Amino acid sequence: MDVARDRKVGIIGTGSYLPADKISNDRITEWTGASEEWILRKTGIRHRWYAAAHEATSDLAANAARAALADAGVQAEQVHTILVATSTPDHLMPPTACLVQENIGAVNAAAFDVNAVCTGFVVALAAAAELVDPWGEDYALVIGADVYSRIIDRTDKRTAVLFGDGAGAVVLGPVRGDRGFVGADIRSHGDRHELIRVEAGGSRLPASTETLADGRHLFRMQGRAVGEYVADELPAAVRRVLARHDIAPAEVDHFVPHQANGVMLQNIQPRLGLPAARMHLTVADHGNTSAGSIPLALDDARRGGVLRDGEMLLLAGFGSGMTVGTALLRWDGDA
Repeated sequence: MDVARDRKVGIIGTGSYLPADKISNDRITEWTGASEEWILRKTGIRHRWYAAAHEATSDLAANAARAALADAGVQAEQVHTILVATSTPDHLMPPTACLVQENIGAVNAAAFDVNAVCTGFVVALAAAAELVDPWGEDYALVIGADVYSRIIDRTDKRTAVLFGDGAGAVVLGPVRGDRGFVGADIRSHGDRHELIRVEAGGSRLPASTETLADGRHLFRMQGRAVGEYVADELPAAVRRVLARHDIAPAEVDHFVPHQANGVMLQNIQPRLGLPAARMHLTVADHGNTSAGSIPLALDDARRGGVLRDGEMLLLAGFGSGMTVGTALLRWDGDA
């Protein structure tokens, strides 16, 4: 899927939300037996955050959405589209985005979910950019939110060390000049769908007492094979999106990847061919928040004051499916 056009649509506000329960590596050690040294050496993660018992994905998403709307100076009634990227929806139905719509009072918005797991935010961003009229007063909310603490096996050190809960959001609207969304490239590799999965709970294998007893409703990942996939596909995806939109690698000022694993990302960075790009990592403090990780990192960079007007950003997601997606945008510092 290739999304490209010369239109003035871009990010005019960002926001994020982390729940209150900070999960240190000491607690992960209690559950899994993995040592603090092992966790840091393998992942670079120091802590992650878990949703409270009363919080679901829509709650985290709504809090991030409110922060993004406030940053953009946009009222909820002005939003015409809400896209929520998530693989941990509140329910199989209705869409989590509809719950967010009600929660924030976006009474004029169409709302729907996108499930491309950790690539979901890039997919949703590319879709939303097609729905905003840059010559009008249209605004879209794009939210990445997940609550993986509800689906991980806390005894599995390969996955329990990685995942946390969180949400990030952006507001898309008209921007000036050559600023804004440049284009995206999204690819899927369904022949490797078995590498990351939650086996039970859908129409193929409905939840039952047997699947619950076997833990088949929990998240499973073939970590080594996933790492190999990312090492091959992410550099190729970066080259592809730059070539398609005639952007030289040296023109990229900021690289905001899915925060999967800090050690893995540091190892892959030299292979990306982005000599001037600053890679933004929040994984040490947030853990892997799946679809929430890119907008959380983007909001951290935005509020940290490191994004300058006219700079080129490259966002990159990768994950279950398997999927990989990249998006280019030129930052509007006056938005």
